[in-house]
Amino acid sequence: MSYQVFARKYRPQTFADVLGQDHVVRTLRNAIAQNRLAHAYLFVGPRGTGKTSTARIFAKALNCPGGPSIDFDPNDPVCREIAEGNSLDVLEIDGASNNGVDQVRDLRETVKYAPSSGRFKIYYIDEVHMLSTAAFNALLKTLEEPPPHVKFIFATTEANKILPTIISRCQRFDLRRIPDPIIANHLLHIAQLENVELDDKAAYAIAKGADGGMRDAQSMLDQLVAFCGHKIAETDVLDMFGFTPLETVCGLARQMIARDTVGALRFVHQQSDDGKDLSRLLSDLIQHFRTLLVHQADAEAAVENLPPAIAAEVAEQAKATSTEQLLRIVDGLTEVDARLRWASNKRLHLELGIIQGIESLAEVSLSEVLEAIDNAGTSAGEAHAIVQARRGAAPLLAAAPRLVVEPKKITPPPARSVEPAAPAPRNAEPAPRVAEPAPRITAPAPRVIAPQPEPAALEDLREDESPDDLSPPWGTPVDAPLPNRAPEPDMLFDAPITASPPAPRGLVANADALWRSIIPRVQATRQLVSHWVKVGTQLDFNNGIIKIGFPTSEAHSRDSLQRDGTRRFLEELLAEAAGQPVKLELVVDPNLAPPAAEEPDMFSMPAAKPAPLATPAPVAAPAPVPATPPSPQQATATAETNGKDAASVGDEFYDDHLIKAALETFKAKVIK
Repeated sequence: MSYQVFARKYRPQTFADVLGQDHVVRTLRNAIAQNRLAHAYLFVGPRGTGKTSTARIFAKALNCPGGPSIDFDPNDPVCREIAEGNSLDVLEIDGASNNGVDQVRDLRETVKYAPSSGRFKIYYIDEVHMLSTAAFNALLKTLEEPPPHVKFIFATTEANKILPTIISRCQRFDLRRIPDPIIANHLLHIAQLENVELDDKAAYAIAKGADGGMRDAQSMLDQLVAFCGHKIAETDVLDMFGFTPLETVCGLARQMIARDTVGALRFVHQQSDDGKDLSRLLSDLIQHFRTLLVHQADAEAAVENLPPAIAAEVAEQAKATSTEQLLRIVDGLTEVDARLRWASNKRLHLELGIIQGIESLAEVSLSEVLEAIDNAGTSAGEAHAIVQARRGAAPLLAAAPRLVVEPKKITPPPARSVEPAAPAPRNAEPAPRVAEPAPRITAPAPRVIAPQPEPAALEDLREDESPDDLSPPWGTPVDAPLPNRAPEPDMLFDAPITASPPAPRGLVANADALWRSIIPRVQATRQLVSHWVKVGTQLDFNNGIIKIGFPTSEAHSRDSLQRDGTRRFLEELLAEAAGQPVKLELVVDPNLAPPAAEEPDMFSMPAAKPAPLATPAPVAAPAPVPATPPSPQQATATAETNGKDAASVGDEFYDDHLIKAALETFKAKVIK
């Protein structure tokens, strides 16, 4: 007898021999036991998953002596004829070579004849998606209402190419990829029967390379026996098929997480020089980062089939990265995988993908910065430093540079006293002006807020008054030192305001005013959060649960307050004001009207509403006084003074780390 390959020698012969397709086997067995047999079946699945073997086993169960029966004898002559493809009642048709209308017409003619020896006449069409549209249409009527003694079994790897009218007339069974542990155990069983010494790691490497196909795994084992003899190790599998071991893939991922670009590129060069399959390496790398993502959600499921050493490495790498970082890496590598299939220079695209993945690890998302600001009450630059420092504290990122922010004082320019000039006559010639350097942006000095009466509206001013004569809407600066001065605020988020003292417990007696009572304290500590709090409306307060509604246009404010750190902060303030534990419930209420539009201010300060002034009595215009042009000495002195004042700031203001962090974070620039 001629040599028979493993894929044919160890083909499943009974339902018990089918591995990894329990859902299909159970359904077919129950259908036979309950006599609920359909007239057409469709098996869909990747190559090597058992479509043809399952169809033959099902045909044996239908036409075996005394059938249909689940427990048939595979050595019975009828069953052996079906297994070898010699049965007259089980016709196997290749859809790729018999895909025309004429072949389907011949099939329709033979359907009317009764089976010769068995109970059913079974037509098995493999690769049925290769039939033409005309052939499918010619088969429709016969497939829908076949004779009682006829059964159709179709098999395909591409169900999307089959007409929906054909699929709707069949019972569809989707065969899945066989798990790697099942394939590895079956390969060890075959090796034991063949007196071959197969290493466990080698069996797992073959199963991983087979990609869920049992036939591919058996063919690879047959090839390795011819290559290595009766002793097969993992290195033989890797050298034979160009696979990369799990330890090597973990090492490459470790270099990427540690941002070792040089080491990662050297690894790729080494794999390319050794003749490894770079496409396979990229797929294994994507699978490894996917395992890290699964580990962050379910650690036990991620390391279920991994060796202990690899499982420990996966756990360490998962702790050193965030979910957003892993998602960015997987997205980038997936795009490279799509390009790599058609690229002539695969190593170049793989190197670019690895470099992009390493660079994406250094990116800080806006949500991380906002969360750091909310939780710590810091500025944008300090929040960026906090996020980077948290990542730098991980064991794998110890070699990466960390950003350290040190406080640096900004010296404001000295104040100047400007005396009002005498009004010039209307017909007088304008005096010559001395060129002054362009003013530079200076940091505002901290001020103590003094309450002031509301100033008059600008449109109600008299002609002889100027807006400079009015007090600023935010109060008069008092040149008194601040006791126990806090660190200088950030110019972009924190306005120099005076923090109000903490409210005593049970301060709010009216439950309806509970939400509004915490707004001043929120504004004093976290101004960014206060904007979101102001647009909320208290709807209900019952059993320690306060319900706050937001208009539909302010849904983003509700989502921002839902963050854990911000939510806990508000619940603490509400509990302190109410004198009892309070839980916060934030909802979007379409019945609420959107808030009135406010003109934004640079420091996010509420603008005071100016009060109208009484209309003054008309006064006589002063007599015109001729303007005296300044002397050359005075002009020179004025220019020198202005130059000193403008230069007093110096370049240290623009070199400040907070200014640089703000400009880099918000992609802005300073106009001098």
